[in-house]
Amino acid sequence: MNIVYILTKGFKMLRISAMSLMVFMTAGMTVAGAQGKNADANGVLGYTMKDIDGVDVPLSRYKGKAFLIVNVASRCGHTPQYKDLEALYRKYKEKGFAILGFPANNFKKQEPGTDAEIKQFCTTTYGVTFDMFSKISVKGDDQHPLYTFLTSDSTNRKFAGDVQWNFTKYLVDRQGNVVGKFASGVGPMSEEMTTAVEAALQ
Repeated sequence: MNIVYILTKGFKMLRISAMSLMVFMTAGMTVAGAQGKNADANGVLGYTMKDIDGVDVPLSRYKGKAFLIVNVASRCGHTPQYKDLEALYRKYKEKGFAILGFPANNFKKQEPGTDAEIKQFCTTTYGVTFDMFSKISVKGDDQHPLYTFLTSDSTNRKFAGDVQWNFTKYLVDRQGNVVGKFASGVGPMSEEMTTAVEAALQ
């Protein structure tokens, strides 16, 4: 009798444990699914990124602001654009404008440094004070989900397609809509850019 009792009790405990595991897994899947839907529903503002110091930053922090998303690099012919990006930021920051710099090593390995090295380079060489983030991939198999969103046809067909080079710029308006995409050669302080920024700030 004792053996039968032990076995029966053991099977009941095993069944309860299995049921608990299923409930836990289902709950985890529900949360993950909700996060994915939340990111899609909120567009750019639904993503959380690590800043240059490794701290999680929900992009919802920029809700109500217009901002520029730029993939940057330290050893590119366009690297001096850091100076004009900083000038653009200072010109409009009091009106609710921000710049988000995302170092990326996708193009001829022109951003090989660590986050700490990139931060030091930006601040000491160009006096960057706008927000810088941890290095990510902006294209390819390891593309960050933020850039998958930015380059997708379903986001805005007008701006879809792979990032072609360093210092490609995406402009986001105060409502969180992607309203512009500018190639590397478009200067941050050009009339084309400043006109677009002013419109996004409306």
